[in-house]
Amino acid sequence: MTRAIVLDIEGTTSPTDSVRTGLYGYTEQHLPAWLADNASGPAETVIARTRELAEEPTADTDRVAAILTAWLHSDVKAEPLKAAQGAICAEGFRAGALHGRFFDDVVPALKTWHAEGYRLFVYSSGSERNQRDWFTFAEAGDLSALITDHFDLVSAGAKREAGSYELIADRIGIPARDILFLSDHPDELDAAVAAGWQAVGVHRHGEPNPPRPPHRWVNSFAEVEVAEN
Repeated sequence: MTRAIVLDIEGTTSPTDSVRTGLYGYTEQHLPAWLADNASGPAETVIARTRELAEEPTADTDRVAAILTAWLHSDVKAEPLKAAQGAICAEGFRAGALHGRFFDDVVPALKTWHAEGYRLFVYSSGSERNQRDWFTFAEAGDLSALITDHFDLVSAGAKREAGSYELIADRIGIPARDILFLSDHPDELDAAVAAGWQAVGVHRHGEPNPPRPPHRWVNSFAEVEVAEN
């Protein structure tokens, strides 16, 4: 029986390019000004944590921007980078410069699963703030009501560690065996299965992560078979 479905975003619900070109590109473009304008406010903690992690205690805002940009290009999952991206992109979503994009099969499936009583959650490496905005300001309209809750690297931990999935199961109060995880990344599927979850791989044309046994793989959410409640 499945009671909850947990969704990855990048490469699973949404094209990787829409995330990296959209959110990453917008973050890079606005990062230096955001740091300079908010150094004594919202950016203060980001600057301090970046200096700490980079072991450069005297780095000025230009240098912090360079460090964060390098991490962005290398897809480093660093907490201060995610915090900065969340704040910067929040402004972009509200200004109408950014919108959540989804594969064509995703929104109909989410609406169907929600109507059938399955609880839907998101677990992505993007910040919870960006996740919520991705669904709220979607090209298809506000989808936020479909999602029960969101988890990221800060609230749940690394996506390739079984302990992160155990923590999520505990927080949502649903037995591991009743949770289905959908992701395009084999290592994430491995971790979910190790935690006792059900898992199905999603591989779409043009996306970077190839399927890998022993998981079952689909090309569309329309192919996902959910155990009935």
